Amino acid sequence: MSKKSKKNEPQINYLDLIPEKPESLRWHKDFKERVILEVENTGWCNRLVQKVFNKPRYTKVHLDGQGSFIWPLIDGKRTVTELAALVKEQFGDAAEPLYPRIVKYFQILESYHFVKFINMPEK
Repeated sequence: MSKKSKKNEPQINYLDLIPEKPESLRWHKDFKERVILEVENTGWCNRLVQKVFNKPRYTKVHLDGQGSFIWPLIDGKRTVTELAALVKEQFGDAAEPLYPRIVKYFQILESYHFVKFINMPEK
Protein backbone atom coordinates (compact mmCIF):
# COMPACT_ATOMS: atom_id res chain seq x y z
CA MET A 1 0.00 0.00 0.00
CA SER A 2 1.29 3.41 -0.80
CA LYS A 3 1.52 6.21 1.74
CA LYS A 4 -1.13 8.15 -0.12
CA SER A 5 -3.80 5.46 0.28
CA LYS A 6 -3.01 5.03 3.99
CA LYS A 7 -3.44 8.77 4.51
CA ASN A 8 -6.94 8.74 3.07
CA GLU A 9 -8.16 5.83 5.20
CA PRO A 10 -10.28 6.91 8.16
CA GLN A 11 -8.66 6.29 11.54
CA ILE A 12 -10.66 4.09 13.89
CA ASN A 13 -11.03 5.33 17.46
CA TYR A 14 -11.17 2.06 19.40
CA LEU A 15 -12.09 3.86 22.61
CA ASP A 16 -15.54 4.68 21.19
CA LEU A 17 -16.26 1.15 19.99
CA ILE A 18 -18.57 -1.32 21.75
CA PRO A 19 -17.16 -4.87 21.91
CA GLU A 20 -19.34 -7.95 21.92
CA LYS A 21 -18.42 -11.60 22.51
CA PRO A 22 -19.63 -14.21 20.02
CA GLU A 23 -22.20 -16.53 21.56
CA SER A 24 -20.46 -19.55 20.08
CA LEU A 25 -17.20 -18.92 21.97
CA ARG A 26 -17.05 -21.05 25.12
CA TRP A 27 -15.22 -19.80 28.20
CA HIS A 28 -14.90 -20.47 31.91
CA LYS A 29 -12.81 -19.45 34.93
CA ASP A 30 -10.17 -21.67 36.50
CA PHE A 31 -9.43 -22.07 40.21
CA LYS A 32 -7.32 -18.86 40.15
CA GLU A 33 -10.27 -16.93 38.68
CA ARG A 34 -8.46 -16.60 35.34
CA VAL A 35 -10.58 -16.77 32.20
CA ILE A 36 -9.93 -19.60 29.75
CA LEU A 37 -11.37 -19.26 26.25
CA GLU A 38 -12.11 -22.51 24.43
CA VAL A 39 -11.73 -22.14 20.67
CA GLU A 40 -13.10 -25.01 18.60
CA ASN A 41 -10.78 -26.30 15.88
CA THR A 42 -13.12 -26.77 12.93
CA GLY A 43 -12.63 -27.72 9.31
CA TRP A 44 -11.66 -30.92 7.55
CA CYS A 45 -7.92 -30.40 8.06
CA ASN A 46 -8.37 -29.94 11.82
CA ARG A 47 -10.59 -33.03 12.02
CA LEU A 48 -7.95 -35.06 10.22
CA VAL A 49 -5.21 -33.84 12.57
CA GLN A 50 -7.45 -34.57 15.57
CA LYS A 51 -8.00 -38.16 14.48
CA VAL A 52 -4.53 -38.97 13.17
CA PHE A 53 -2.39 -37.16 15.75
CA ASN A 54 -4.86 -37.23 18.65
CA LYS A 55 -5.02 -33.42 18.89
CA PRO A 56 -7.72 -31.76 21.04
CA ARG A 57 -10.96 -30.48 19.56
CA TYR A 58 -10.65 -27.22 21.51
CA THR A 59 -7.65 -24.94 21.91
CA LYS A 60 -7.52 -23.23 25.30
CA VAL A 61 -6.47 -19.58 25.49
CA HIS A 62 -5.55 -18.41 29.01
CA LEU A 63 -6.06 -14.71 29.69
CA ASP A 64 -3.89 -12.73 32.11
CA GLY A 65 -5.21 -10.96 35.22
CA GLN A 66 -6.41 -7.81 33.50
CA GLY A 67 -7.80 -9.74 30.55
CA SER A 68 -9.67 -12.02 32.95
CA PHE A 69 -11.09 -8.94 34.67
CA ILE A 70 -12.22 -7.36 31.38
CA TRP A 71 -13.67 -10.46 29.68
CA PRO A 72 -16.83 -10.93 31.81
CA LEU A 73 -17.52 -7.17 31.54
CA ILE A 74 -17.81 -7.30 27.75
CA ASP A 75 -21.57 -7.16 27.33
CA GLY A 76 -22.24 -5.39 24.04
CA LYS A 77 -23.31 -2.22 25.89
CA ARG A 78 -20.11 -0.75 27.37
CA THR A 79 -17.58 1.10 25.23
CA VAL A 80 -13.86 0.41 25.43
CA THR A 81 -13.51 3.73 27.32
CA GLU A 82 -15.99 2.58 29.96
CA LEU A 83 -14.17 -0.74 30.30
CA ALA A 84 -10.86 1.13 30.62
CA ALA A 85 -12.29 3.18 33.49
CA LEU A 86 -13.26 -0.04 35.30
CA VAL A 87 -9.76 -1.44 34.75
CA LYS A 88 -8.23 1.77 36.14
CA GLU A 89 -10.50 1.56 39.18
CA GLN A 90 -9.58 -2.10 39.81
CA PHE A 91 -5.84 -2.07 39.06
CA GLY A 92 -4.81 1.57 39.61
CA ASP A 93 -1.29 2.39 38.44
CA ALA A 94 -0.63 -1.23 37.47
CA ALA A 95 -2.92 -0.67 34.48
CA GLU A 96 -0.73 2.10 33.03
CA PRO A 97 -0.26 2.92 30.19
CA LEU A 98 -4.00 2.32 30.23
CA TYR A 99 -5.40 3.45 26.89
CA PRO A 100 -2.69 2.20 24.52
CA ARG A 101 -2.67 -1.10 26.37
CA ILE A 102 -6.44 -1.66 26.31
CA VAL A 103 -6.69 -0.60 22.65
CA LYS A 104 -3.98 -3.12 21.72
CA TYR A 105 -5.77 -5.78 23.82
CA PHE A 106 -9.01 -5.27 21.88
CA GLN A 107 -7.19 -5.16 18.54
CA ILE A 108 -5.70 -8.57 19.36
CA LEU A 109 -9.06 -9.97 20.50
CA GLU A 110 -10.62 -8.71 17.26
CA SER A 111 -7.85 -10.19 15.10
CA TYR A 112 -8.54 -13.65 16.57
CA HIS A 113 -12.32 -13.13 16.23
CA PHE A 114 -12.82 -13.35 20.00
CA VAL A 115 -14.80 -10.08 19.88
CA LYS A 116 -16.52 -8.00 17.27
CA PHE A 117 -17.43 -4.34 17.51
CA ILE A 118 -21.10 -3.48 17.18
CA ASN A 119 -20.50 0.09 16.01
CA MET A 120 -17.40 -0.46 13.84
CA PRO A 121 -17.41 2.05 10.96
CA GLU A 122 -17.35 0.67 7.42
CA LYS A 123 -14.01 0.78 5.66
